[in-house]
Amino acid sequence: MAKVLTVHREGKAVYDIVLDTSFDRLAGEVRKLGVRERRMCIVTDSTVASLYLEQVKGILETCCREVAVFVFPAGEASKTLDTVRQLYETLVLRHFDRKDWLVALGGGVVGDLCGYAAATYLRGVSFIQIPTTLLAQVDSSIGGKTGVDFASYKNMVGAFHMPELVYTNVQTLSTLSGEQYSSGLGEVIKHGLIQDRAYYDWIESHSQEILDRDPEVCLDMIFRSDEIKGRIVEEDPEEQGIRALLNFGHTLGHALERRLCFSMLHGHCVGLGCLAAVKISTVRGYLPKETMTFLKALMERLQMPVCVQGIDEEGVLQDTKSDKKMDGGRIRFILLRRVGEAFVDRTVTEEEMRGGLSSVLG
Repeated sequence: MAKVLTVHREGKAVYDIVLDTSFDRLAGEVRKLGVRERRMCIVTDSTVASLYLEQVKGILETCCREVAVFVFPAGEASKTLDTVRQLYETLVLRHFDRKDWLVALGGGVVGDLCGYAAATYLRGVSFIQIPTTLLAQVDSSIGGKTGVDFASYKNMVGAFHMPELVYTNVQTLSTLSGEQYSSGLGEVIKHGLIQDRAYYDWIESHSQEILDRDPEVCLDMIFRSDEIKGRIVEEDPEEQGIRALLNFGHTLGHALERRLCFSMLHGHCVGLGCLAAVKISTVRGYLPKETMTFLKALMERLQMPVCVQGIDEEGVLQDTKSDKKMDGGRIRFILLRRVGEAFVDRTVTEEEMRGGLSSVLG
């Protein structure tokens, strides 16, 4: 059974998030956008192209005048301004104008890069998100944050640019590696921790079905995560307030990711960052000690790493100073008052972060 969630801004519908167990509804949803006389360019990576490009291209060719394709090498190393430049060249040579469309088909790297190109090509063109990884389906495809990495600093160049449609086919989860799948669960757990204790408990009680990638359970899980993120984005589309809560686990998680030269997946780094933030919240007396034990056990059950070896602690702390979430020289660190209630704190010290890191650095 398909599910539809509409994201609003200032009381007006901005775009739909459509979740289904196939691509059967994609053509109908795209036609609603009025693209019959327009051109589309599918932006994807080499891995996803081998799996879904021809199927999606065939569907879109029934909806619009012409479909072009831009494929780049899979991996975080491609998420650069140079890849964006190559995409610009493709669009210019194909004479794409302001009323033509981009389509992001893939995971977070594809969605972020395509969205940034859409935000900046000819000062902004429309685009569609078709996320194919769990991480993208529950996080990066929702909310209009786009960007690329710069000099190994994650998402340092970017723009806010909302999609016109997000279409999620949960069956694409079946082609993910176990590592890629469990990476997405880092963001799923984060949503429960920051906003919804009942959802957090639901994840625990359905952990086996989630591990088995049961389509209906995954549909419910993705829908609930999208509801949480969508509601926050509606209230704060450009991260001036409550949207900062979505960065729970990201300050230290991004720093770990960079120190590991992106060899560990983003969602796993976020999971480690969540553990560190829970540790800080516990030491401050906000959370009972068993919260940390329960979270570690849940992450292990979902086949996520709970520690990392060979990391320079001081290097991680240094990297937090280059974080996008700095505000007046202070880090907007996200802590928990209790499971399901996050808040922004600007007083977290290096010593506290060092203590948080000690819980995840093997």
